[in-house]
Amino acid sequence: MPAAALKPKPLPTQSTAKRPVLLDMPYTPVEKRPLPPGRPREWYVTHNRRLKAMRLAIALLDSGVYVPNQARNETIRSTAEMIGVHPPSDTTCHIVRAFMRYSR
Repeated sequence: MPAAALKPKPLPTQSTAKRPVLLDMPYTPVEKRPLPPGRPREWYVTHNRRLKAMRLAIALLDSGVYVPNQARNETIRSTAEMIGVHPPSDTTCHIVRAFMRYSR
């Protein structure tokens, strides 16, 4: 028997299915866990800054800002206000643009 006959057939995806594939359950955010204790304070600051920058980058992409040149500090700060996040610092805005640049 050929080896290809033994492989299970993959489930269809949205792009390959003849009809739309229904999701099993609606999207729910991942349960938050406490951060590991014993790290230096700067680690926690950097970690939270990256999380905030990632949230802002996702919100910008959802709103139609796809390239870092379009994401000026004012645009990022207005997006932060729209999604209910404190206004980011210049450093966080720089990280947002870096995420958008290197996500490809």
